[in-house]
Amino acid sequence: MNDQLRRLLAGFTLFLTEFAITLALGTLGVVLFLALGREVFDQDAATFDAEAFRWTRRLLGPDRQQWVEGITFLASRNFITGAAGLLVNWFLLLRRHRWYSLLVPVVALGSITLNLVLKQFYNRPRPLLPLVSASGLSFPSGHAMISASFYGLLIYLVWTHVRRPGWRYALVALLVGVILLIGLTRVYLRVHYATDVLAGFTAGAAWLVVAIPLLKRLEIEIKKRFRNTLQTTEKQPI
Repeated sequence: MNDQLRRLLAGFTLFLTEFAITLALGTLGVVLFLALGREVFDQDAATFDAEAFRWTRRLLGPDRQQWVEGITFLASRNFITGAAGLLVNWFLLLRRHRWYSLLVPVVALGSITLNLVLKQFYNRPRPLLPLVSASGLSFPSGHAMISASFYGLLIYLVWTHVRRPGWRYALVALLVGVILLIGLTRVYLRVHYATDVLAGFTAGAAWLVVAIPLLKRLEIEIKKRFRNTLQTTEKQPI
């Protein structure tokens, strides 16, 4: 077996492995989301949501609304749009990494679009007596879904690019904490049920698991075709 055939088999094996893992994780996320969507209107879910309102109030305290609103702003569309724009410019202009400059808006905009579609499908009204103004439908939580996908993307970038283990684990823990806090604040402010938040986390993570490998594969294929085109052009007689 020559080296070229070995490399071909190794690449094919890697592709099948990545595909299988992506399919399994994506399927798991979809199954969990559908399970939540099925149970969301049951009495057990209503009891769980009601208890979650009381639990977040006890956990965060009754007089923390200003601090809580600051945390929940970190997953607002205005903030995510600005943060995503800064990341795109940084990757495109400073790091010269076109794939990441494409990955960021695809993950962010795809998550927002998918959330709007799911909201219309489930058509669940928001909780009564919210502490802040909120418009639109409730299930799944847009803030939870966007935070899971966008900050999950940052976790992926930190894990793949930060070399020092101490910094890597610290930053990952910080970003996971931000995601969880955003979900808690949505329940605390009574603009979402806890089941909305759990479904948002699940859908956002599932979207991220699917988007990253697919775009990575697309990047590889585009680079491969570009190299083949250059090689073909160089071989042509002048």
